[in-house]
Amino acid sequence: MKRRMKRLLDVALSALALLLLAPVMLAVALAIALESGRPVLFKQQRVGRGGREFGLYKFRSMVKDAASIGPYHTATDDPRITRTGRFIRRTSLDELPQLLNVLKGEMSLVGPRPDVPAQRTLYAPFDWHARCSVRPGITGLAQALLRSEATPQQRLELDLRYVREQSLGLDLRIAFWTLGRLTGKGSN
Repeated sequence: MKRRMKRLLDVALSALALLLLAPVMLAVALAIALESGRPVLFKQQRVGRGGREFGLYKFRSMVKDAASIGPYHTATDDPRITRTGRFIRRTSLDELPQLLNVLKGEMSLVGPRPDVPAQRTLYAPFDWHARCSVRPGITGLAQALLRSEATPQQRLELDLRYVREQSLGLDLRIAFWTLGRLTGKGSN
């Protein structure tokens, strides 16, 4: 019942957000296309619930073929990031296309951020299984509390804490904290 309620909320809120944010998404797509051409979306393989891989959508914030130029993770001053890319990363606008992943059932609005398949080696088998027992989210406890400053160990601990303590109340707090971080009004 809880999973169905969460899924219903995910679909309703994602559809509403896509409708309301369509002008913003169009403006971001146009800015990317004007600066560095098409495609404006980037699709990367990530791991979802049950360990199933899916294609995560993001607005492209790096030069074309950036994955062939460097590693799967980026640094703050990564030269592959475009000018528009820096802005959409700082404001998290690059994440908006993931609302489509939520509608498709591959992600949730709130849950641990989905890892790339290569990151599986960073986990003990039990921890990996626990982490993959829930749908990954656009935002999660680690992002809400520490944003991108979390160490890999802090992120793992917060992701596993989310798995253990997940509830609608926690999801609402995480969403509130995330909005606070994005608007500069604090996290908790």
